[in-house]
Amino acid sequence: MSLHEEMLAMGDKAVAACRALAQLSSRRKNSILEAMAAEIEARRAGIQEANTRDMEAGRVAGLSGALLDRLLLNDARIEGMVKGLRNVVVLKDPVGTRISRWIRPNGLVIQKIRVPIGVIAIIYESRPNVTADAASLCIKTGNAVILRGGKEAVHSNAAIAAAMQEGGAKKGLPAGSIQLVQTADRDAVRELVQMEGRVDLAIPRGGEGLIRAVAEQARVPVIKHYKGVCHVYVDESADAEMALNIIENAKCQRPGVCNAIEKVLVHEKIAATFLPRMAERLAARKVELRGDAASRAIAPSMKEAVESDWTEEYLDLILAVRVVANVKAAADHINRYGSRHSDAIVAQSEAAQKLFVQEVDSATVYVNASTRFTDGGEFGMGAEIGISTDKLHARGPMGLEELTTYKYVILGNGQVRE
Repeated sequence: MSLHEEMLAMGDKAVAACRALAQLSSRRKNSILEAMAAEIEARRAGIQEANTRDMEAGRVAGLSGALLDRLLLNDARIEGMVKGLRNVVVLKDPVGTRISRWIRPNGLVIQKIRVPIGVIAIIYESRPNVTADAASLCIKTGNAVILRGGKEAVHSNAAIAAAMQEGGAKKGLPAGSIQLVQTADRDAVRELVQMEGRVDLAIPRGGEGLIRAVAEQARVPVIKHYKGVCHVYVDESADAEMALNIIENAKCQRPGVCNAIEKVLVHEKIAATFLPRMAERLAARKVELRGDAASRAIAPSMKEAVESDWTEEYLDLILAVRVVANVKAAADHINRYGSRHSDAIVAQSEAAQKLFVQEVDSATVYVNASTRFTDGGEFGMGAEIGISTDKLHARGPMGLEELTTYKYVILGNGQVRE
């Protein structure tokens, strides 16, 4: 069987599975998820043995320490997968929820109802726990899922997927609901995201290179974010200590994540007093500052920022700084150079807050808070499948609701159109 034929067969199985999944009650789906959690727990030793093979291969291949850490499945991380599955069990199932209802003058009752999307393809790198996280969210929402992990985690992903498939089957999981593409052939990704009629949505999770490759090859809808070029704007009305705390948290708590800030914009009226304090505070955290001419005139310790600094996602303890004339100039800068991910204003002025929120075209816009809260768990969603900077159909952290679409159900008593 050719790769093309193999992928089409997976798609056909997934389509059949999603129709069966759509018939399952919330109680049945929850019992399936519980069985999956129990099976992962029971197979802990086997999963760790598979992970050891991946770790050894990664060391031989020269993976960085950071990538090896993302790949590792120790006891705590396996326990985290099990807990994550059980957390999904207690979340409210959005499928079948009535979004709205109205009655027409002719008596037709029109209802807008949440339903599963269908077949979701998830393409991801490094972290094998995504196998469990993504599959559990899809099953909860009645979607079949085709998973394609990175070659560095091939054994770990296969062990986790097998545990979920076999554990779920004990409680009635339809065959083909969770499938893992096990070939390392890159053409498998292209085949997967071009299966119109078999795949309804693709979600790539990983670095910018992977996401761009998926988006460029896809013939099915893709939900994505390329990178997180996030900003904090400090208004002239800002509480300086609050601004410093927010900037330090948003940059330093975890600098290598997509919702960490990469740029700070400061109102020109407070720059002379604020920037030296910020430079001193961040120097203690070993943050390298790169400033425009106005910023460096005030804080000469900053390096010179070049044009590429305004669009770069450092994912490191580096921060670009610019002095701006007002809140409108800050919003213009963010809309030009940002990535539509997470951006914040620190201001006491309600007028400045309102203008910033209206003008900044990002998925999440913060007022007097750190951008580090852009996360499904922090938003109270319980879990997330990823973060989207697209505008259709989901934006920002994607939870269970974002893994559904809707259909109209119309109830009549014999009405015909005249």
